[in-house]
Amino acid sequence: MADAARYHRLQRRLSLLAFVVSTAYLLALLFTPEGRALARGVAGAAEWRWAQVALVAMALVAVHSALTLPLGLVQGYWLPRRFGLLHQPLGAWLIDRVKAALIGGVLGLAAIEAVYALLAITPLWWLWASAVFFVAQVALIAVLPIWIAPLFYRLKPLADPRLRERLLALARRVGVDAVGVFVADQSRKSRTANAAVVGLGRTRRIILFDTLLADFPLEEIESVLAHELGHHVHGDVPRGLLVNGALSVVTFGLAGLALDAGVPLLGLTGRDDPAGLPWLALVVVALALAQLPLGNGFSRWRERRADDFSLATTGDAAAFIGAMERLGRLNLAEPSPSRFREIVFYSHPALERRIARARGGLA
Repeated sequence: MADAARYHRLQRRLSLLAFVVSTAYLLALLFTPEGRALARGVAGAAEWRWAQVALVAMALVAVHSALTLPLGLVQGYWLPRRFGLLHQPLGAWLIDRVKAALIGGVLGLAAIEAVYALLAITPLWWLWASAVFFVAQVALIAVLPIWIAPLFYRLKPLADPRLRERLLALARRVGVDAVGVFVADQSRKSRTANAAVVGLGRTRRIILFDTLLADFPLEEIESVLAHELGHHVHGDVPRGLLVNGALSVVTFGLAGLALDAGVPLLGLTGRDDPAGLPWLALVVVALALAQLPLGNGFSRWRERRADDFSLATTGDAAAFIGAMERLGRLNLAEPSPSRFREIVFYSHPALERRIARARGGLA
């Protein structure tokens, strides 16, 4: 438990340092003569507006990536290895990071191009941008198990027919259709364990980490899966999409006001000036930070309901508690963070709160 507290304390400090570096970088671009000249010069290197947007975005990300690379290596690779969470070789870890960066880069650039195209053609850009992002999120959830997850894991059908049928029977019993049960080779990278029910409709499938199968009794596996099924029974996926959609409307609406205010402040030619992209990035980061406690509070509410569903469905509080304790050890979860840290930073209830809630059901 002391290791978990120390690990998370170090991760928080690194995250804070990365935030400070990122914010200072954006402020330097916006409020120093050299930074403004750089953004204006990059934007002026192309004739077409879409190319200007692309050049500014790529330059912005490239410099930021170079500045934060050392922190990323420490936070994502060295520290997890130091605490025994990660055993993936550095080369394989870097390949995964490159793949994630390429996917994120393509999607991010498409999003930025869409926003700037809408900025140029309609005052209601913020509403249309929210709609585009909503549709994109639905599509990503649908294709995640068939196009994206296989880029990072070898997914194989669960070989044990009796276990596969038992888990699918549990899913059918609660009214969740899944096309199959698949195993991800997490042990190739890390000791961490988990399960998920991912996808929509005909792409929905159960995915188990092989570490979960290796280290957990069957009753605990069922308890973890029942929690994940609870999200689908409660409609947490569409509900989450709707909440994210509402937050997008608020975020883009406020960002629009900030962009308009930034035009005279930063000497931009208009709100769709590509040289104003660092300003838009800074505003979005600030709004995301302000919304963090709200989003995490909503997430913790969903997780508590999924915990209750698991307990009610399996009727086995002891298995749930055993699974939580084992997951906590393997994943190096911080068992009892301060209430402030939990409210602001945690998407799940603290481990000790989840276990205490399950024990209350035993009494």
